Amino acid sequence: MDGMGRRILVAAFDGWNDAGEAASSAITHLRESGAYEPVFSVDPELYFDYQYTRPQLTMDADGTRSLVWPEATLFKPTRTTRGTQLWLLTGVEPARAWKAFASEFMDAALAADITGFVALGSMMSDVPHTRPISVFAGSDSDQLRTSLELEKSTYEGPVGILSVLGHAANEAGIPAASLWASVPHYVAGHTPSPKASLALLDRLEDLTGASLPRGDLPTAAATWEASIDAAAADDEEMTEYIQQLEQTRDTWDSPEASGDAIAQEFERYLRRGGDGGPTKPGRDDPPRPRR
Repeated sequence: MDGMGRRILVAAFDGWNDAGEAASSAITHLRESGAYEPVFSVDPELYFDYQYTRPQLTMDADGTRSLVWPEATLFKPTRTTRGTQLWLLTGVEPARAWKAFASEFMDAALAADITGFVALGSMMSDVPHTRPISVFAGSDSDQLRTSLELEKSTYEGPVGILSVLGHAANEAGIPAASLWASVPHYVAGHTPSPKASLALLDRLEDLTGASLPRGDLPTAAATWEASIDAAAADDEEMTEYIQQLEQTRDTWDSPEASGDAIAQEFERYLRRGGDGGPTKPGRDDPPRPRR
């Protein structure tokens, strides 16, 4: 935690980097469980394509309708603490002008004396829902990899806004790390994935030293897993496939498995599917953004 300081910006976005809505749900959980206020938002006219991410009509208790536009907002905690402070950056992945988008938020982060940056992402992977959700923790910072025992990714290929923000943070002198949860690809119909959100929060707490509320996430995660168990029980082919994934995962987790072998498998996932990870076996194209 010392490598990232005591004022850490945590970012997650709807879109390509958010399989099973795991990352965005984790940020939403933090914001709703604490006391936060917005301090900076970008102009949506500059960064969003409204045919891709449409504004939404909402209605209040009095029947008054309002337009809600896509946004990306930086939130700060309103309560002072002697420990680590987590600031939050969340919203919709922008459709254009990514360099300007990242620059705006890095300027705001520097003005707020942010000392570390953590990107939360999630990817569809060939993993079983019955095992603990694996979270890849990496950084391009030699300092963070040494002090926090993080991995160095050698991936080359298409990226999402999280990678752009992480690169901008490092260039601005803010040490950056990323946490990626692996979401079982066959549970697409069971979104969101609270078990993956919970895994991200567990790893984020380890990484930052901040005490994070879990609320009802453990219960929601157990319910999510039970619902998939029930669906698999009626599908023999799905049951056999899950058993194959379980055998592979148990091999990874065995004492004989090397850390290098697991890291190589993660790199294979990235190369198959880009920054958002693979979608389904046999597909080599990057995952499409969720609309």
